[in-house]
Amino acid sequence: MEQPVAHPSGASTLSVLMPRAEGLVIPFAALLAGSLAFSLFLLLVGKSPVTFFGLVWMAGFSTAFSWQNTLSQVAPLLFAALCVALPARLGLVVIGGEGAIVLGGLAAGVAGTQATGWPPAAGLGFMALCAMALGGGWIASIGALRIKRGVNETIASLLMAYIAIALFNHLVEGPFRDPASLNKPSTLPLTEGLRIGEMPLISAHWGVLVGILACIACWVLIERTTLGFAARIAGDNLRAAQVQGLPVGRLVVGFTALGGVFAGLAGFFEVAAVHGSANGSLIAGYGYTGILVAFLARHNPLAIIPVAILLGGFAASSGLIQRRMDLPNATILVFQGMIFVSILLSETVYGRFKIFTPAYWEGR
Repeated sequence: MEQPVAHPSGASTLSVLMPRAEGLVIPFAALLAGSLAFSLFLLLVGKSPVTFFGLVWMAGFSTAFSWQNTLSQVAPLLFAALCVALPARLGLVVIGGEGAIVLGGLAAGVAGTQATGWPPAAGLGFMALCAMALGGGWIASIGALRIKRGVNETIASLLMAYIAIALFNHLVEGPFRDPASLNKPSTLPLTEGLRIGEMPLISAHWGVLVGILACIACWVLIERTTLGFAARIAGDNLRAAQVQGLPVGRLVVGFTALGGVFAGLAGFFEVAAVHGSANGSLIAGYGYTGILVAFLARHNPLAIIPVAILLGGFAASSGLIQRRMDLPNATILVFQGMIFVSILLSETVYGRFKIFTPAYWEGR
């Protein structure tokens, strides 16, 4: 009787690991391809790619001061990326996190003026709740439009982001303006008791730690709970999920609302830890950079953490690049745009390489 052939344990291990490695190798290759394309762009304008990437390393990662600058950019990127990644698990492309960030910051700033004299914990809690409520409601309305009226969530979220920014400018320059803010309209400044300080040992505010914990919690929600499993089923096939009796409408509205909650929380930390009031500095493009972070991480909440740190380092280097290389401040945005295009193109190659399939390794 023919005996079964025992395959090497290494092959069986690779059959498990290699399919998972696809989600790491392809985004890394896309990041490299975008960097190479940007290097060609620099050469065309007569600048050195070696100098550029050297300055990115110097400004973003080389010293403790560099890390301080990088981490100051990380917190809003973590929250903004979650605003994209959570709805994406249901197959939704929501790119309007910028609007929820600025409205969340506005809500926090206005709430802070009403909480003057409160105990710090109560005042900060009230500010955070107001920011999360407004941000969550704003993005949840996009999910509701998708379910109730079939409105494309990508277009709706982008348009609503512009509406949110216009509404923010109107309110900050009008009803909620501090009369003493002459050159830069803003809400009344927060009292010292309502400001969030830095964490011990590292020069970064507490929003960084909260953002990391939020990413971990979202990973647990998506990967280890029945609610997350239902969301993944709905994301794979919305119609099939409806046939199976899953509450698709509640899932869509709930996950978009949760994404908006995190975007609003980003606005809260920007006001309470960075700016001290709601002003035009809140419109910093974190919501749009968060789209790149989420796509580069393939909407995995745990992968969002290192990607946000990487993109935070890029953003922290823009000033040094402008001074040393005589390039516009928007150079980093061009770099990020090329990476984003590369990431979108990389979506077409998933599943095309046999080396990442279990069948390739079986019997080897």
